[in-house]
Amino acid sequence: MIGKLYGVGVGPGASDLMTLRAVNVLRAVPVLAIPRRDAFTPSFAWRIAQPAVGEVPGQEGIFLEFPMTKDPARLVPAWDKALGQIGGALEAGHDVAFLTEGDPLVYSTFIYLREAALARWPRIAVEIVPAVTSLTAVAAAAGVPLADGQERVAVLPATYGVDDLVEVLERFDTTVLMKVGSVMGQVVDALERTGLLHHAVYVSKASTPDETIVRDLRTLRNDKCDYFSMVIVAKKTRSGVLRGRLAASTEEARA
Repeated sequence: MIGKLYGVGVGPGASDLMTLRAVNVLRAVPVLAIPRRDAFTPSFAWRIAQPAVGEVPGQEGIFLEFPMTKDPARLVPAWDKALGQIGGALEAGHDVAFLTEGDPLVYSTFIYLREAALARWPRIAVEIVPAVTSLTAVAAAAGVPLADGQERVAVLPATYGVDDLVEVLERFDTTVLMKVGSVMGQVVDALERTGLLHHAVYVSKASTPDETIVRDLRTLRNDKCDYFSMVIVAKKTRSGVLRGRLAASTEEARA
């Protein structure tokens, strides 16, 4: 019998934002698959989870290395190697939980591992344990509602480019730029062109002790921002539409 594979979201950074289900699964499985950048960098996912999970007697931790790159020539071998590392435990019938920062199905390495696992072991059981995402954590930190009324939301992986950012900003009520990294200058330029600079807020490392919030993005124009950083642009021109219609209907009914 092949073991069960779990994709467990540990949330955006604060250990107390982990779900009860995530903690219970991570405590129950015999094997944890813990991602990290390289052998010299501590795992951020494990740093989040460890205070809540603690030390489980007899539990094995397998550290998997995923380079910070967009190059498929380096990424694909890393995914294959990771699957091979946990494959022995799965084939021995042991359940394995793969920790993911944020949610397992939102810009997560687990998405690719899940596809590869299902291709290698078609009958494997895979369970997703959802989590608080960085999207909602950043919105909470900034105090900016993501959507209300008729508002539409766009989410862009900014690290892959923002060539169409002006168009997106014009089409959507709220735009979320994930991992702005080295493209902040282009982001500020686009916000200035669309007149939306004062509608934007930058948040880095949301929910952690190092959380940073900047509301004047011009001060970051020439910065290479943190990897765990996001920008929310919220026009708020159509928010409260439903509330407004409800109020109007109530007044009509009273009349």
